[in-house]
Amino acid sequence: MFALADCNNFYASCERVFNPALEGVPVVVLSNNDGCVIARSAEAKALGIQMGEPEFKCRERLRRGGVEVFSSNYALYGDMSSRVMTTLTGLVPEIEVYSIDEAFLDMSGFGRFDLPSYAEEMRRTVRRHTGIPISIGIGPTKTLAKVANRMAKKNPASGGVVVLSSPEDIAAALRAMPVEDVWGIGRKWSRRLQERGIMTAGDFAAASASWVRMQMHVVGARVQAELQGASCLPLELVRPVKQSICTSRSFGRSVVLLEELHQAVATFSGRCAVKLRAEGQLASMVTVFIGSSPFAGEGGRCWLSRTAALGAPSMDSSVILKTAAGMLEGLFREGIEYRKAGVMLSGMVSRNQPETTMSLFEERADEDRGTRLMAVMDEVNRRYGKSSIRLAAEDMNAWRPVQQRLSPRCSTQWDEILTVR
Repeated sequence: MFALADCNNFYASCERVFNPALEGVPVVVLSNNDGCVIARSAEAKALGIQMGEPEFKCRERLRRGGVEVFSSNYALYGDMSSRVMTTLTGLVPEIEVYSIDEAFLDMSGFGRFDLPSYAEEMRRTVRRHTGIPISIGIGPTKTLAKVANRMAKKNPASGGVVVLSSPEDIAAALRAMPVEDVWGIGRKWSRRLQERGIMTAGDFAAASASWVRMQMHVVGARVQAELQGASCLPLELVRPVKQSICTSRSFGRSVVLLEELHQAVATFSGRCAVKLRAEGQLASMVTVFIGSSPFAGEGGRCWLSRTAALGAPSMDSSVILKTAAGMLEGLFREGIEYRKAGVMLSGMVSRNQPETTMSLFEERADEDRGTRLMAVMDEVNRRYGKSSIRLAAEDMNAWRPVQQRLSPRCSTQWDEILTVR
């Protein structure tokens, strides 16, 4: 058996942990630069606030509904996620962290337990340890655990826990679930299935297996088998190595000078390099992209990108920055108001893998010196705080997103910790 633990309205719930006055009050969280709604409490959903809705379009409804509006506080959300996952790890033998607010749990060996009661105890423990409410769905496969979790969130009478174990319960749940809501189906396939008369998850589970495999290949066949109770997706206990790393920002203002874009790209290159070293990887290729607002006039709208291969796979911030800066100069166009830029690293190679490419232009001693320098930088920044040491071209503070409604980072910043009077 598998369980899926999913935090309820996670970002909104995080805002409530250190501000209990928000309990029962509608809460929304905005995207970078306070642009669109990306999280809503149940009370905000009841007011008709839509996911992805631009803040300026619903501003008057937010005001009339007494909605508390917050900027994205990713430092807080990341720390609270870590607390939730750590708590869950102590309650089950194995766990797969699926996203910032979801985890699959291994429930094998719990046959002698009353599963609904144990799941309720897990909910209480997580709420007591972290302040975050969660819903738990349990089923014989990961896909059925997803189905059960959706039922637990949608039906208040469930108490936040649904267990699908008997064939009758599974069949009833699948009959009630629209096919577009099945994990792994997606919008494109749901339209094609509906054209064939497959409207529910139950219809899909009962469809011809040969037709599903022919039309949807192995992915569709696995989803169908999972809905039928055959487990095809084991827990991923080791996170797959990232195939690319990207840092990008939408600017809170228009940028027209090459010097300013240089600083932004240098900053994003440095952040990518830090993430790369944390993964224990080297990158072989660097991509730089810059763009205007999608709402710019016809003459001022543009999206430009360029990719270059490094002389040899590297994790050195200065090497990555130099390559990115060179590409930026070739991309830049005068007269464009740029509103977004980013850097992406790809062509990943394990740091411990024997070197397969020898550079004709880099001295081995220079590479070793760069590796040691990066190790020192990372250690200093771990000890004294992010960006205590950085390349001179970087300035993360200058390129922070607009966050006019940012709540305190109570759990990660000493100078923002709660004060009890």
